[in-house]
Amino acid sequence: MPVTDLLLWRHNNSVIDEEKRLLEGARRFDLDCLAAIYDRYSDGLYGYVVRLLGNADLAEECVSETFARFLQALHNGGGPRNHLKAYLYRIAHNWVTDQFRRQPTTMELSENLGGDENDDADGALQLEQEKQRLRAALQALTPDQRQVILLRFFEGWENDQIAAAVEKPVGAVKALQHRAVASLRRWLGEDEREWKHGEE
Repeated sequence: MPVTDLLLWRHNNSVIDEEKRLLEGARRFDLDCLAAIYDRYSDGLYGYVVRLLGNADLAEECVSETFARFLQALHNGGGPRNHLKAYLYRIAHNWVTDQFRRQPTTMELSENLGGDENDDADGALQLEQEKQRLRAALQALTPDQRQVILLRFFEGWENDQIAAAVEKPVGAVKALQHRAVASLRRWLGEDEREWKHGEE
């Protein structure tokens, strides 16, 4: 086994061991373990939900509700046995899905989806137009496709991690990803042709 593969394997195992230790402590309601879980996952959850909803206030509410539901599940003897991160993201995604059912939310892209803004007015205008195109393309995806795209390309998750979070087989995740990417290409390509045609 190459050294880099060995190091990656050791790192992954240490992450899994640490997650198991935190989960065991959380089941005993050890405050240090619960705080460590919150510290470890709250920022990532917040960023994920901001990218899904485009609303910082709703993202904060979602993170709070995610951890409240996690604690309630533990209190009731449930909760995850493994894959803590995937479990928390699944709770957050379910909360977001409920929000969309109640009232569709206009998606605002967070600043980290665009490039670096410069002081040039033309550059800022072009960046805003690109964000609008991307926003429309992401909104055109199904909620499952949007979740897979955000987890894979914006959060950097592997397909097996996404599969655990969405409770689908890896093959289904790959199919969702493939359809979403094809849809984004069509959507952005059509928009680009229409935009170029409008300039002529």
